Amino acid sequence: MDMPTALTSVEYCDLPGWEDGDPGPVLDGLRRCACYTSAVKPYRTGAFGLAVEDFRSIFDDAQSAGALSGLAARRFFEDRFEVFRIDAPGHVTGYYEPEIEVSPHRTDRFRYPFYRRPDDLVDLDATNRPRDMDAAFPFGRRMGDLIVEYPDRRQIDEGFLDNRGLEIAWAESRVDVFFIHVQGSARLKFPDGSVKRITYAAKTGHPYTSIGKELLALGVFRPGEATMTAIRDWFDRHPDRIEDILWRNRSCIFFREALVYDPSAGPIAAAKTPLTAMHSLAVDRRLHTFATPFFISAPELTHLTGAPFRRLMLAQDTGSAIVGPARGDIFVGSGEKAGELAGSVNHQAVFYMLAPKVAAGRYR
Repeated sequence: MDMPTALTSVEYCDLPGWEDGDPGPVLDGLRRCACYTSAVKPYRTGAFGLAVEDFRSIFDDAQSAGALSGLAARRFFEDRFEVFRIDAPGHVTGYYEPEIEVSPHRTDRFRYPFYRRPDDLVDLDATNRPRDMDAAFPFGRRMGDLIVEYPDRRQIDEGFLDNRGLEIAWAESRVDVFFIHVQGSARLKFPDGSVKRITYAAKTGHPYTSIGKELLALGVFRPGEATMTAIRDWFDRHPDRIEDILWRNRSCIFFREALVYDPSAGPIAAAKTPLTAMHSLAVDRRLHTFATPFFISAPELTHLTGAPFRRLMLAQDTGSAIVGPARGDIFVGSGEKAGELAGSVNHQAVFYMLAPKVAAGRYR
């Protein structure tokens, strides 16, 4: 099998801090993935070749094992998985679930909408993608018998979706809406005290453009300075530049909505299971299969846990900016504090993939 990048077999004793970690939350997440794949459908197999069937006996064991922590949880993984270091430069960022005040109707204060998925947006694959459309586009617009590129962020901001009843709620700040597009989910707080959660449903299909990199190229920031907080502060000082900068990212996100029944639970992510703060990871879905455990070692990332970040995580999400075999986005949690922490995560890391023993022979 041709691998997207080289892998090196290592032992658990080679994982920095493994013996001090508690992978119990990852086992809980694995159990939820097991429920989804058995009740609904398997996850798509990534280019590394791990299929849900490779996890089937582990899913069964996770269901019967119940809640485990500490040593017992570590032994669960040691008995069923082999470890492979991904031999590519690793990089982690952080994301979170924002909480913002919204209105169910447009007002003078609340003017910027979150949209549901339009009915003319279609998923694209090799069977229906027009020959002249970039193969990287996962979505397009159906117009009669034709499929064309969907209007981009600027066209939508300028009214393309007006009067179609797609607005879930209205926010006070265009910048807030943009960053929730980047995060992929949010908790919306309505004037009557109710809370609704929105999560990613689809996107226009245009490639993601990092506005941090755009501002870096413009000389606004030096390398390492373009955190979410710094970008927000810059927009506060330069409101006349907001549209120009945001429209450079042509990708626009659509959402689905749900009530918040359990405030302690994370949002439902691309793997269709709730995220767990500090234990859920967004990965490149083209390469990796959801439910794959990864051990992440980022020695210089210390502000999340008060110590070098070294822990087992579970692939449960993806994102437009998450590209490459050793690229991950750490789910930090919900709310303002989580946002402050997530916005400062931009660190080198070493990625270790845990492959079920039944499949490990493919990677040696």
